[in-house]
Amino acid sequence: MTRLSSEVLSRTSALGNLPATKSARKPRAFRSRTTGWFGHVVSPLIWFTAAFNVLLFLWVVLQSFRNGSEIFTKPFVLPRTINFDNYVSALTVGQLGSGFLNTILICVTATVTIVALAALAGQALSRTKYRAASPVTSIFVVGMGIPVQAVLVPIFVLMQTISSTMYSVFGWWDERISVYIVYVATGLPFAVFLLSGFFRSLPTEVEEAAAIDGAGPLRTFLSVMLPMARPGIITAFILTLLGLWNETLIALVFITDTDKYTLPVSLLGLYGTMQYTSNWGGLFAGVVIVTLPILIVYLVLGRRIVEGMTLGAGK
Repeated sequence: MTRLSSEVLSRTSALGNLPATKSARKPRAFRSRTTGWFGHVVSPLIWFTAAFNVLLFLWVVLQSFRNGSEIFTKPFVLPRTINFDNYVSALTVGQLGSGFLNTILICVTATVTIVALAALAGQALSRTKYRAASPVTSIFVVGMGIPVQAVLVPIFVLMQTISSTMYSVFGWWDERISVYIVYVATGLPFAVFLLSGFFRSLPTEVEEAAAIDGAGPLRTFLSVMLPMARPGIITAFILTLLGLWNETLIALVFITDTDKYTLPVSLLGLYGTMQYTSNWGGLFAGVVIVTLPILIVYLVLGRRIVEGMTLGAGK
């Protein structure tokens, strides 16, 4: 954190020490009834669902080390040896290796672009005094409710026009660029909605203190607001990356070259190949390859998601 942000935050740290108002406190009887109902009904259901999903994923990992016959004859027996031939087959025959690189290239760059644009838009929409701010925010909210399937055909026609123009002007165009543009366009509404609410929950006194110190709007945003909005930015980054990592339809429609497939599309092709060769162990290995990276990211940064969502609901 920069010197400016440290000075500004030190001036406004006293705001966090104010006692909670009586209206913010819930009655003790209401809290006890809610806790008791939640603890006896909802909490066991959540734990059961979580345990079922964990056991299901562990079972998939177990099957990824078996051959085709053992999967059906001994589905719940531990394998005698750890054999990574299925993973090698999935990476080579199913081209999951190139799909993994393409997914990282497209999804990470699209996610960084979405979060960067959403942070700028969220700061502007949450602090502007113009009447147009509310309708613009509503437009982003409406964009969240429009399914991609409903606008896929016009988007495809538009991207075909753009690619044809680029071919005629520069003689080159990559299908992954089309997917990147569509990912940014479809992922931006949710990120803007999330970050605008988070920036709105931040105290305005911090920006006023930065202005008194002589900081301009850009420096205030980069040095003060971004460090304070780190939990919300991390939350938007993880949720956007999760959605793009598992996306299949857009990549399947726009990418025709097998060397440029993303992981979900490569897994779909692997399923078509393995069902004829009966190498179901390779298919399970492909599922693990697709699922494990994003699962690790969620386990490492999952607490940040909860923190960002709760802090962003302050106002």
